[in-house]
Amino acid sequence: MDHVITVRELRVRDREKPLVGPVSFGLEHGSTTGLCGPSGAGKSTVLRVLVDLLPAGLTRDGELEVLGRPIAAGKGDADLRAKVVLVPQTPVVFGGSILDNALFGVRHVLRASREDLHARAEQALNEAGLWKEVCDRLDSPAQTLSAGQRQRLCLARALALEPAALLLDEPTSALDERSRDTVEESVAALRGRRTVLIVSHDPAQVDRLCDRKVMLEPPVAVERAVAVAT
Repeated sequence: MDHVITVRELRVRDREKPLVGPVSFGLEHGSTTGLCGPSGAGKSTVLRVLVDLLPAGLTRDGELEVLGRPIAAGKGDADLRAKVVLVPQTPVVFGGSILDNALFGVRHVLRASREDLHARAEQALNEAGLWKEVCDRLDSPAQTLSAGQRQRLCLARALALEPAALLLDEPTSALDERSRDTVEESVAALRGRRTVLIVSHDPAQVDRLCDRKVMLEPPVAVERAVAVAT
């Protein structure tokens, strides 16, 4: 089966110190996969590998393919980052309106009329479960949104790019229970339509949201990490 993302024998090192792997897995079209493991296993580091944004001093080897295309390490591939989009753990809200934030990324990759951009924003906000709450105040400052709404705004900003894969790094860890449930509902609604990889410290959340999971172990503890179907 064709994969949106394929990872083979991925390892990440800080000079000679192993940080991740080896790990191999594939993300199928429309699947929601949980990336799980103890603290220190390198879950967030794997996400950064997938968007080619490793911190300075870290190196990776192994194979990475996106939509069948090999991705070399350290090339700063902007096209890749429009196809594989990372939503960080802490929601990043920029100065400006809710609409400006929803379109922040897509304005840089899509030449379109104002009307078409607005339609793209509406679609993304709907998909993120936020449209009904903000449709009458799109010009309001994004900073007026609650924490849960900000997280869904970041999700909408990523979805507006029509990504091949969406990477979520602990998307609810900073939220209260009610906001967590709302964000989970938005993520669950993507199941079967978007390819999603979620890092979560909460096994119950992975069970609720994911079709399968990839287990990581600290590299000193194992020779290999394997994908485990659930």
